[in-house]
Amino acid sequence: MSEFDQLSRSLQRNRVTRRQVLWLFGAGAVSALSGCATSPVGGGSILVGMSEEEERNVDRQLAPQQFSQDLGAVQDEALNRYVTSVGERLDGTVHRTQMPYSYRVLNANYVNAYTFPGGAMGVTRGILVDLDNEAELAALLGHELGHVNARHAAQRQGQAMVAQVAVAGASIIASTTEWGGLVALGGQLGASALLSSYSRDNEREADALGQEYMVRAGYPATGMIGLHQLLVDQQKESPGLLQTMFSTHPMSTERRDTARQLAETKYAASKGRDPGRERFMDNTASLRRIKPTVVACQRGDTAMAGKQYGKAEEQYQTALRQTPRDYAANVLMAQCLQAQDKGAQALGYAEAAKKIYPQEAQAYKLAGVLSLGQRDPAAAYRNLDQYDRMLPGDAGITFLKGVSLEGLGKRQEAAQHYASFLHRNKQGQAALYAQSRLQNWGYLR
Repeated sequence: MSEFDQLSRSLQRNRVTRRQVLWLFGAGAVSALSGCATSPVGGGSILVGMSEEEERNVDRQLAPQQFSQDLGAVQDEALNRYVTSVGERLDGTVHRTQMPYSYRVLNANYVNAYTFPGGAMGVTRGILVDLDNEAELAALLGHELGHVNARHAAQRQGQAMVAQVAVAGASIIASTTEWGGLVALGGQLGASALLSSYSRDNEREADALGQEYMVRAGYPATGMIGLHQLLVDQQKESPGLLQTMFSTHPMSTERRDTARQLAETKYAASKGRDPGRERFMDNTASLRRIKPTVVACQRGDTAMAGKQYGKAEEQYQTALRQTPRDYAANVLMAQCLQAQDKGAQALGYAEAAKKIYPQEAQAYKLAGVLSLGQRDPAAAYRNLDQYDRMLPGDAGITFLKGVSLEGLGKRQEAAQHYASFLHRNKQGQAALYAQSRLQNWGYLR
């Protein structure tokens, strides 16, 4: 019996299994998107797959969804303003000053920073807590600015890359039966890995541009050395935590040495500049105070990816004892408990996360799916509708709302949602399910 046939029978009995909850969550990850150019940095001809306006549109359409998947910007406006100020200091030094650059610190615990093609950038708290000074932060942001200014995303795959980012979660999650697979993709990698799978030459160019930009902005070039040394050290100590653009190709040692050579020659005059350590420490103090919480969450994520759910629960419990109102720890605990068939407990943590950070959408989606598992389609619909209001345009949420309405016996409204979903997505398990319901109800022949 197919997945959607089983789901149909389960809904009729008002009972949804854990496997089906996972499938539903995966279905909610569906999103949709819609020659030659002169290189902004070299002046030569490059082959690109999207125009500059399309690059901007990618950011507008996909970045909010991905940032929410990475648990949203941290609830620390001062910290976000500080990181933005460092980014804005670099903005004036780049080749494409017209792009709409933006910066935020994300609640994700894995070690990463990434940018969408138009310059919407996220830095995870997992890497920020390990940086030592503002020059290293400038190097990190500068590297990402290098990717945007060299138009690496546009060169690499164009619209095909964008589509891959949008549907990767759905295609992989929908085919998985273990929560560990979901966490490994959605919680640790997501678009951050897909957006960062650049070639070695792309990475080298982004490093070179990033180091150039930071020196132009008044930072010492040694900040790039420190950043790469941090990544080299972490790769040796905790390779499971290093899921970034720097680990896509195992070349951090080479890149560190190149940065050192440039700092000692081309940028030797920057050697005596202030790396901004005191300023960095002052502005990141609130985040560094909860570093033990971040580390516990990192260990929990690693255990989840290895399907060691009991160990993961212990680590998230440790994080919550240290910082009870940490949004990320509450969401992660909810996912961990769901993996262990503890749906009611999981829902409690999802509800707590909503109260802690009501402006962030991901907990609403999780609470909606968990509510379906708890045979409460009304609560599921409320949560999913709230997610839809906060992050509109996700076709998968339209499908999940249809499932909730079907569970409430509102067949006509459910049919409208299924039809809307099929209008935008005609392939995959969710599409097959929606089509089967419309056919059974006489809306399709």
